[in-house]
Amino acid sequence: MSNVFWSLGITITGFLLAGCSDPADNVPKSATTEPKPTAVSVAGGKEYVVRADSKIGFVGSKVTGSHKGGFTNFSGKFTVADGKIVGTPTVKIGMQSTWADNDRLTGHLKSPDFFDVAKYPVTTFAVTAIEPEGGQQKITGNLELHGVTKSVSFPANVKIADDEVALKADFAINRKDFNINYPGKPDDLIRDNVVINLDLKATPGTARPEDSTVQ
Repeated sequence: MSNVFWSLGITITGFLLAGCSDPADNVPKSATTEPKPTAVSVAGGKEYVVRADSKIGFVGSKVTGSHKGGFTNFSGKFTVADGKIVGTPTVKIGMQSTWADNDRLTGHLKSPDFFDVAKYPVTTFAVTAIEPEGGQQKITGNLELHGVTKSVSFPANVKIADDEVALKADFAINRKDFNINYPGKPDDLIRDNVVINLDLKATPGTARPEDSTVQ
């Protein structure tokens, strides 16, 4: 009988440890630095608009588990010249569109404990450099979040074609670098690193009715 309880104990312990794993351990972590100068605008080039089927998501975690979320209102543009992204591509996120996999958490994330969307309604990421790095591209840009602007870098898969610019990336940022410091419950602390999931698809032409526009 003791062997049964021993086996059950191992199973439960294994389950709890798996549930407590940190999602940020599986992606590159982006260190923050002071904002970088933006690139000079380039005349000409082909403009691509970020479309509604793009996705910007995140995964936050605490001692007992993790939650997925994201944003439904965002907009952006890329300019391509000679097969390269040029200028200062910028993506804006309407923070009122924040969602999470739990309705109560959605409301809490919008509160002053986290994003404080009433005070900081827009988050902006302005690309300052795109450089080859291995088989990927290293994206560097100024992230303005929660009233703080920092330069962040992360690896991404970037594809440029006549009919589409696509960018995919999974990386982590430290929320405390942006003064988002809410600790969570004493027995269920929130981890500092948050995973960011980007899947951006941009095509030529102007914004369509279904495409968001964030001012």
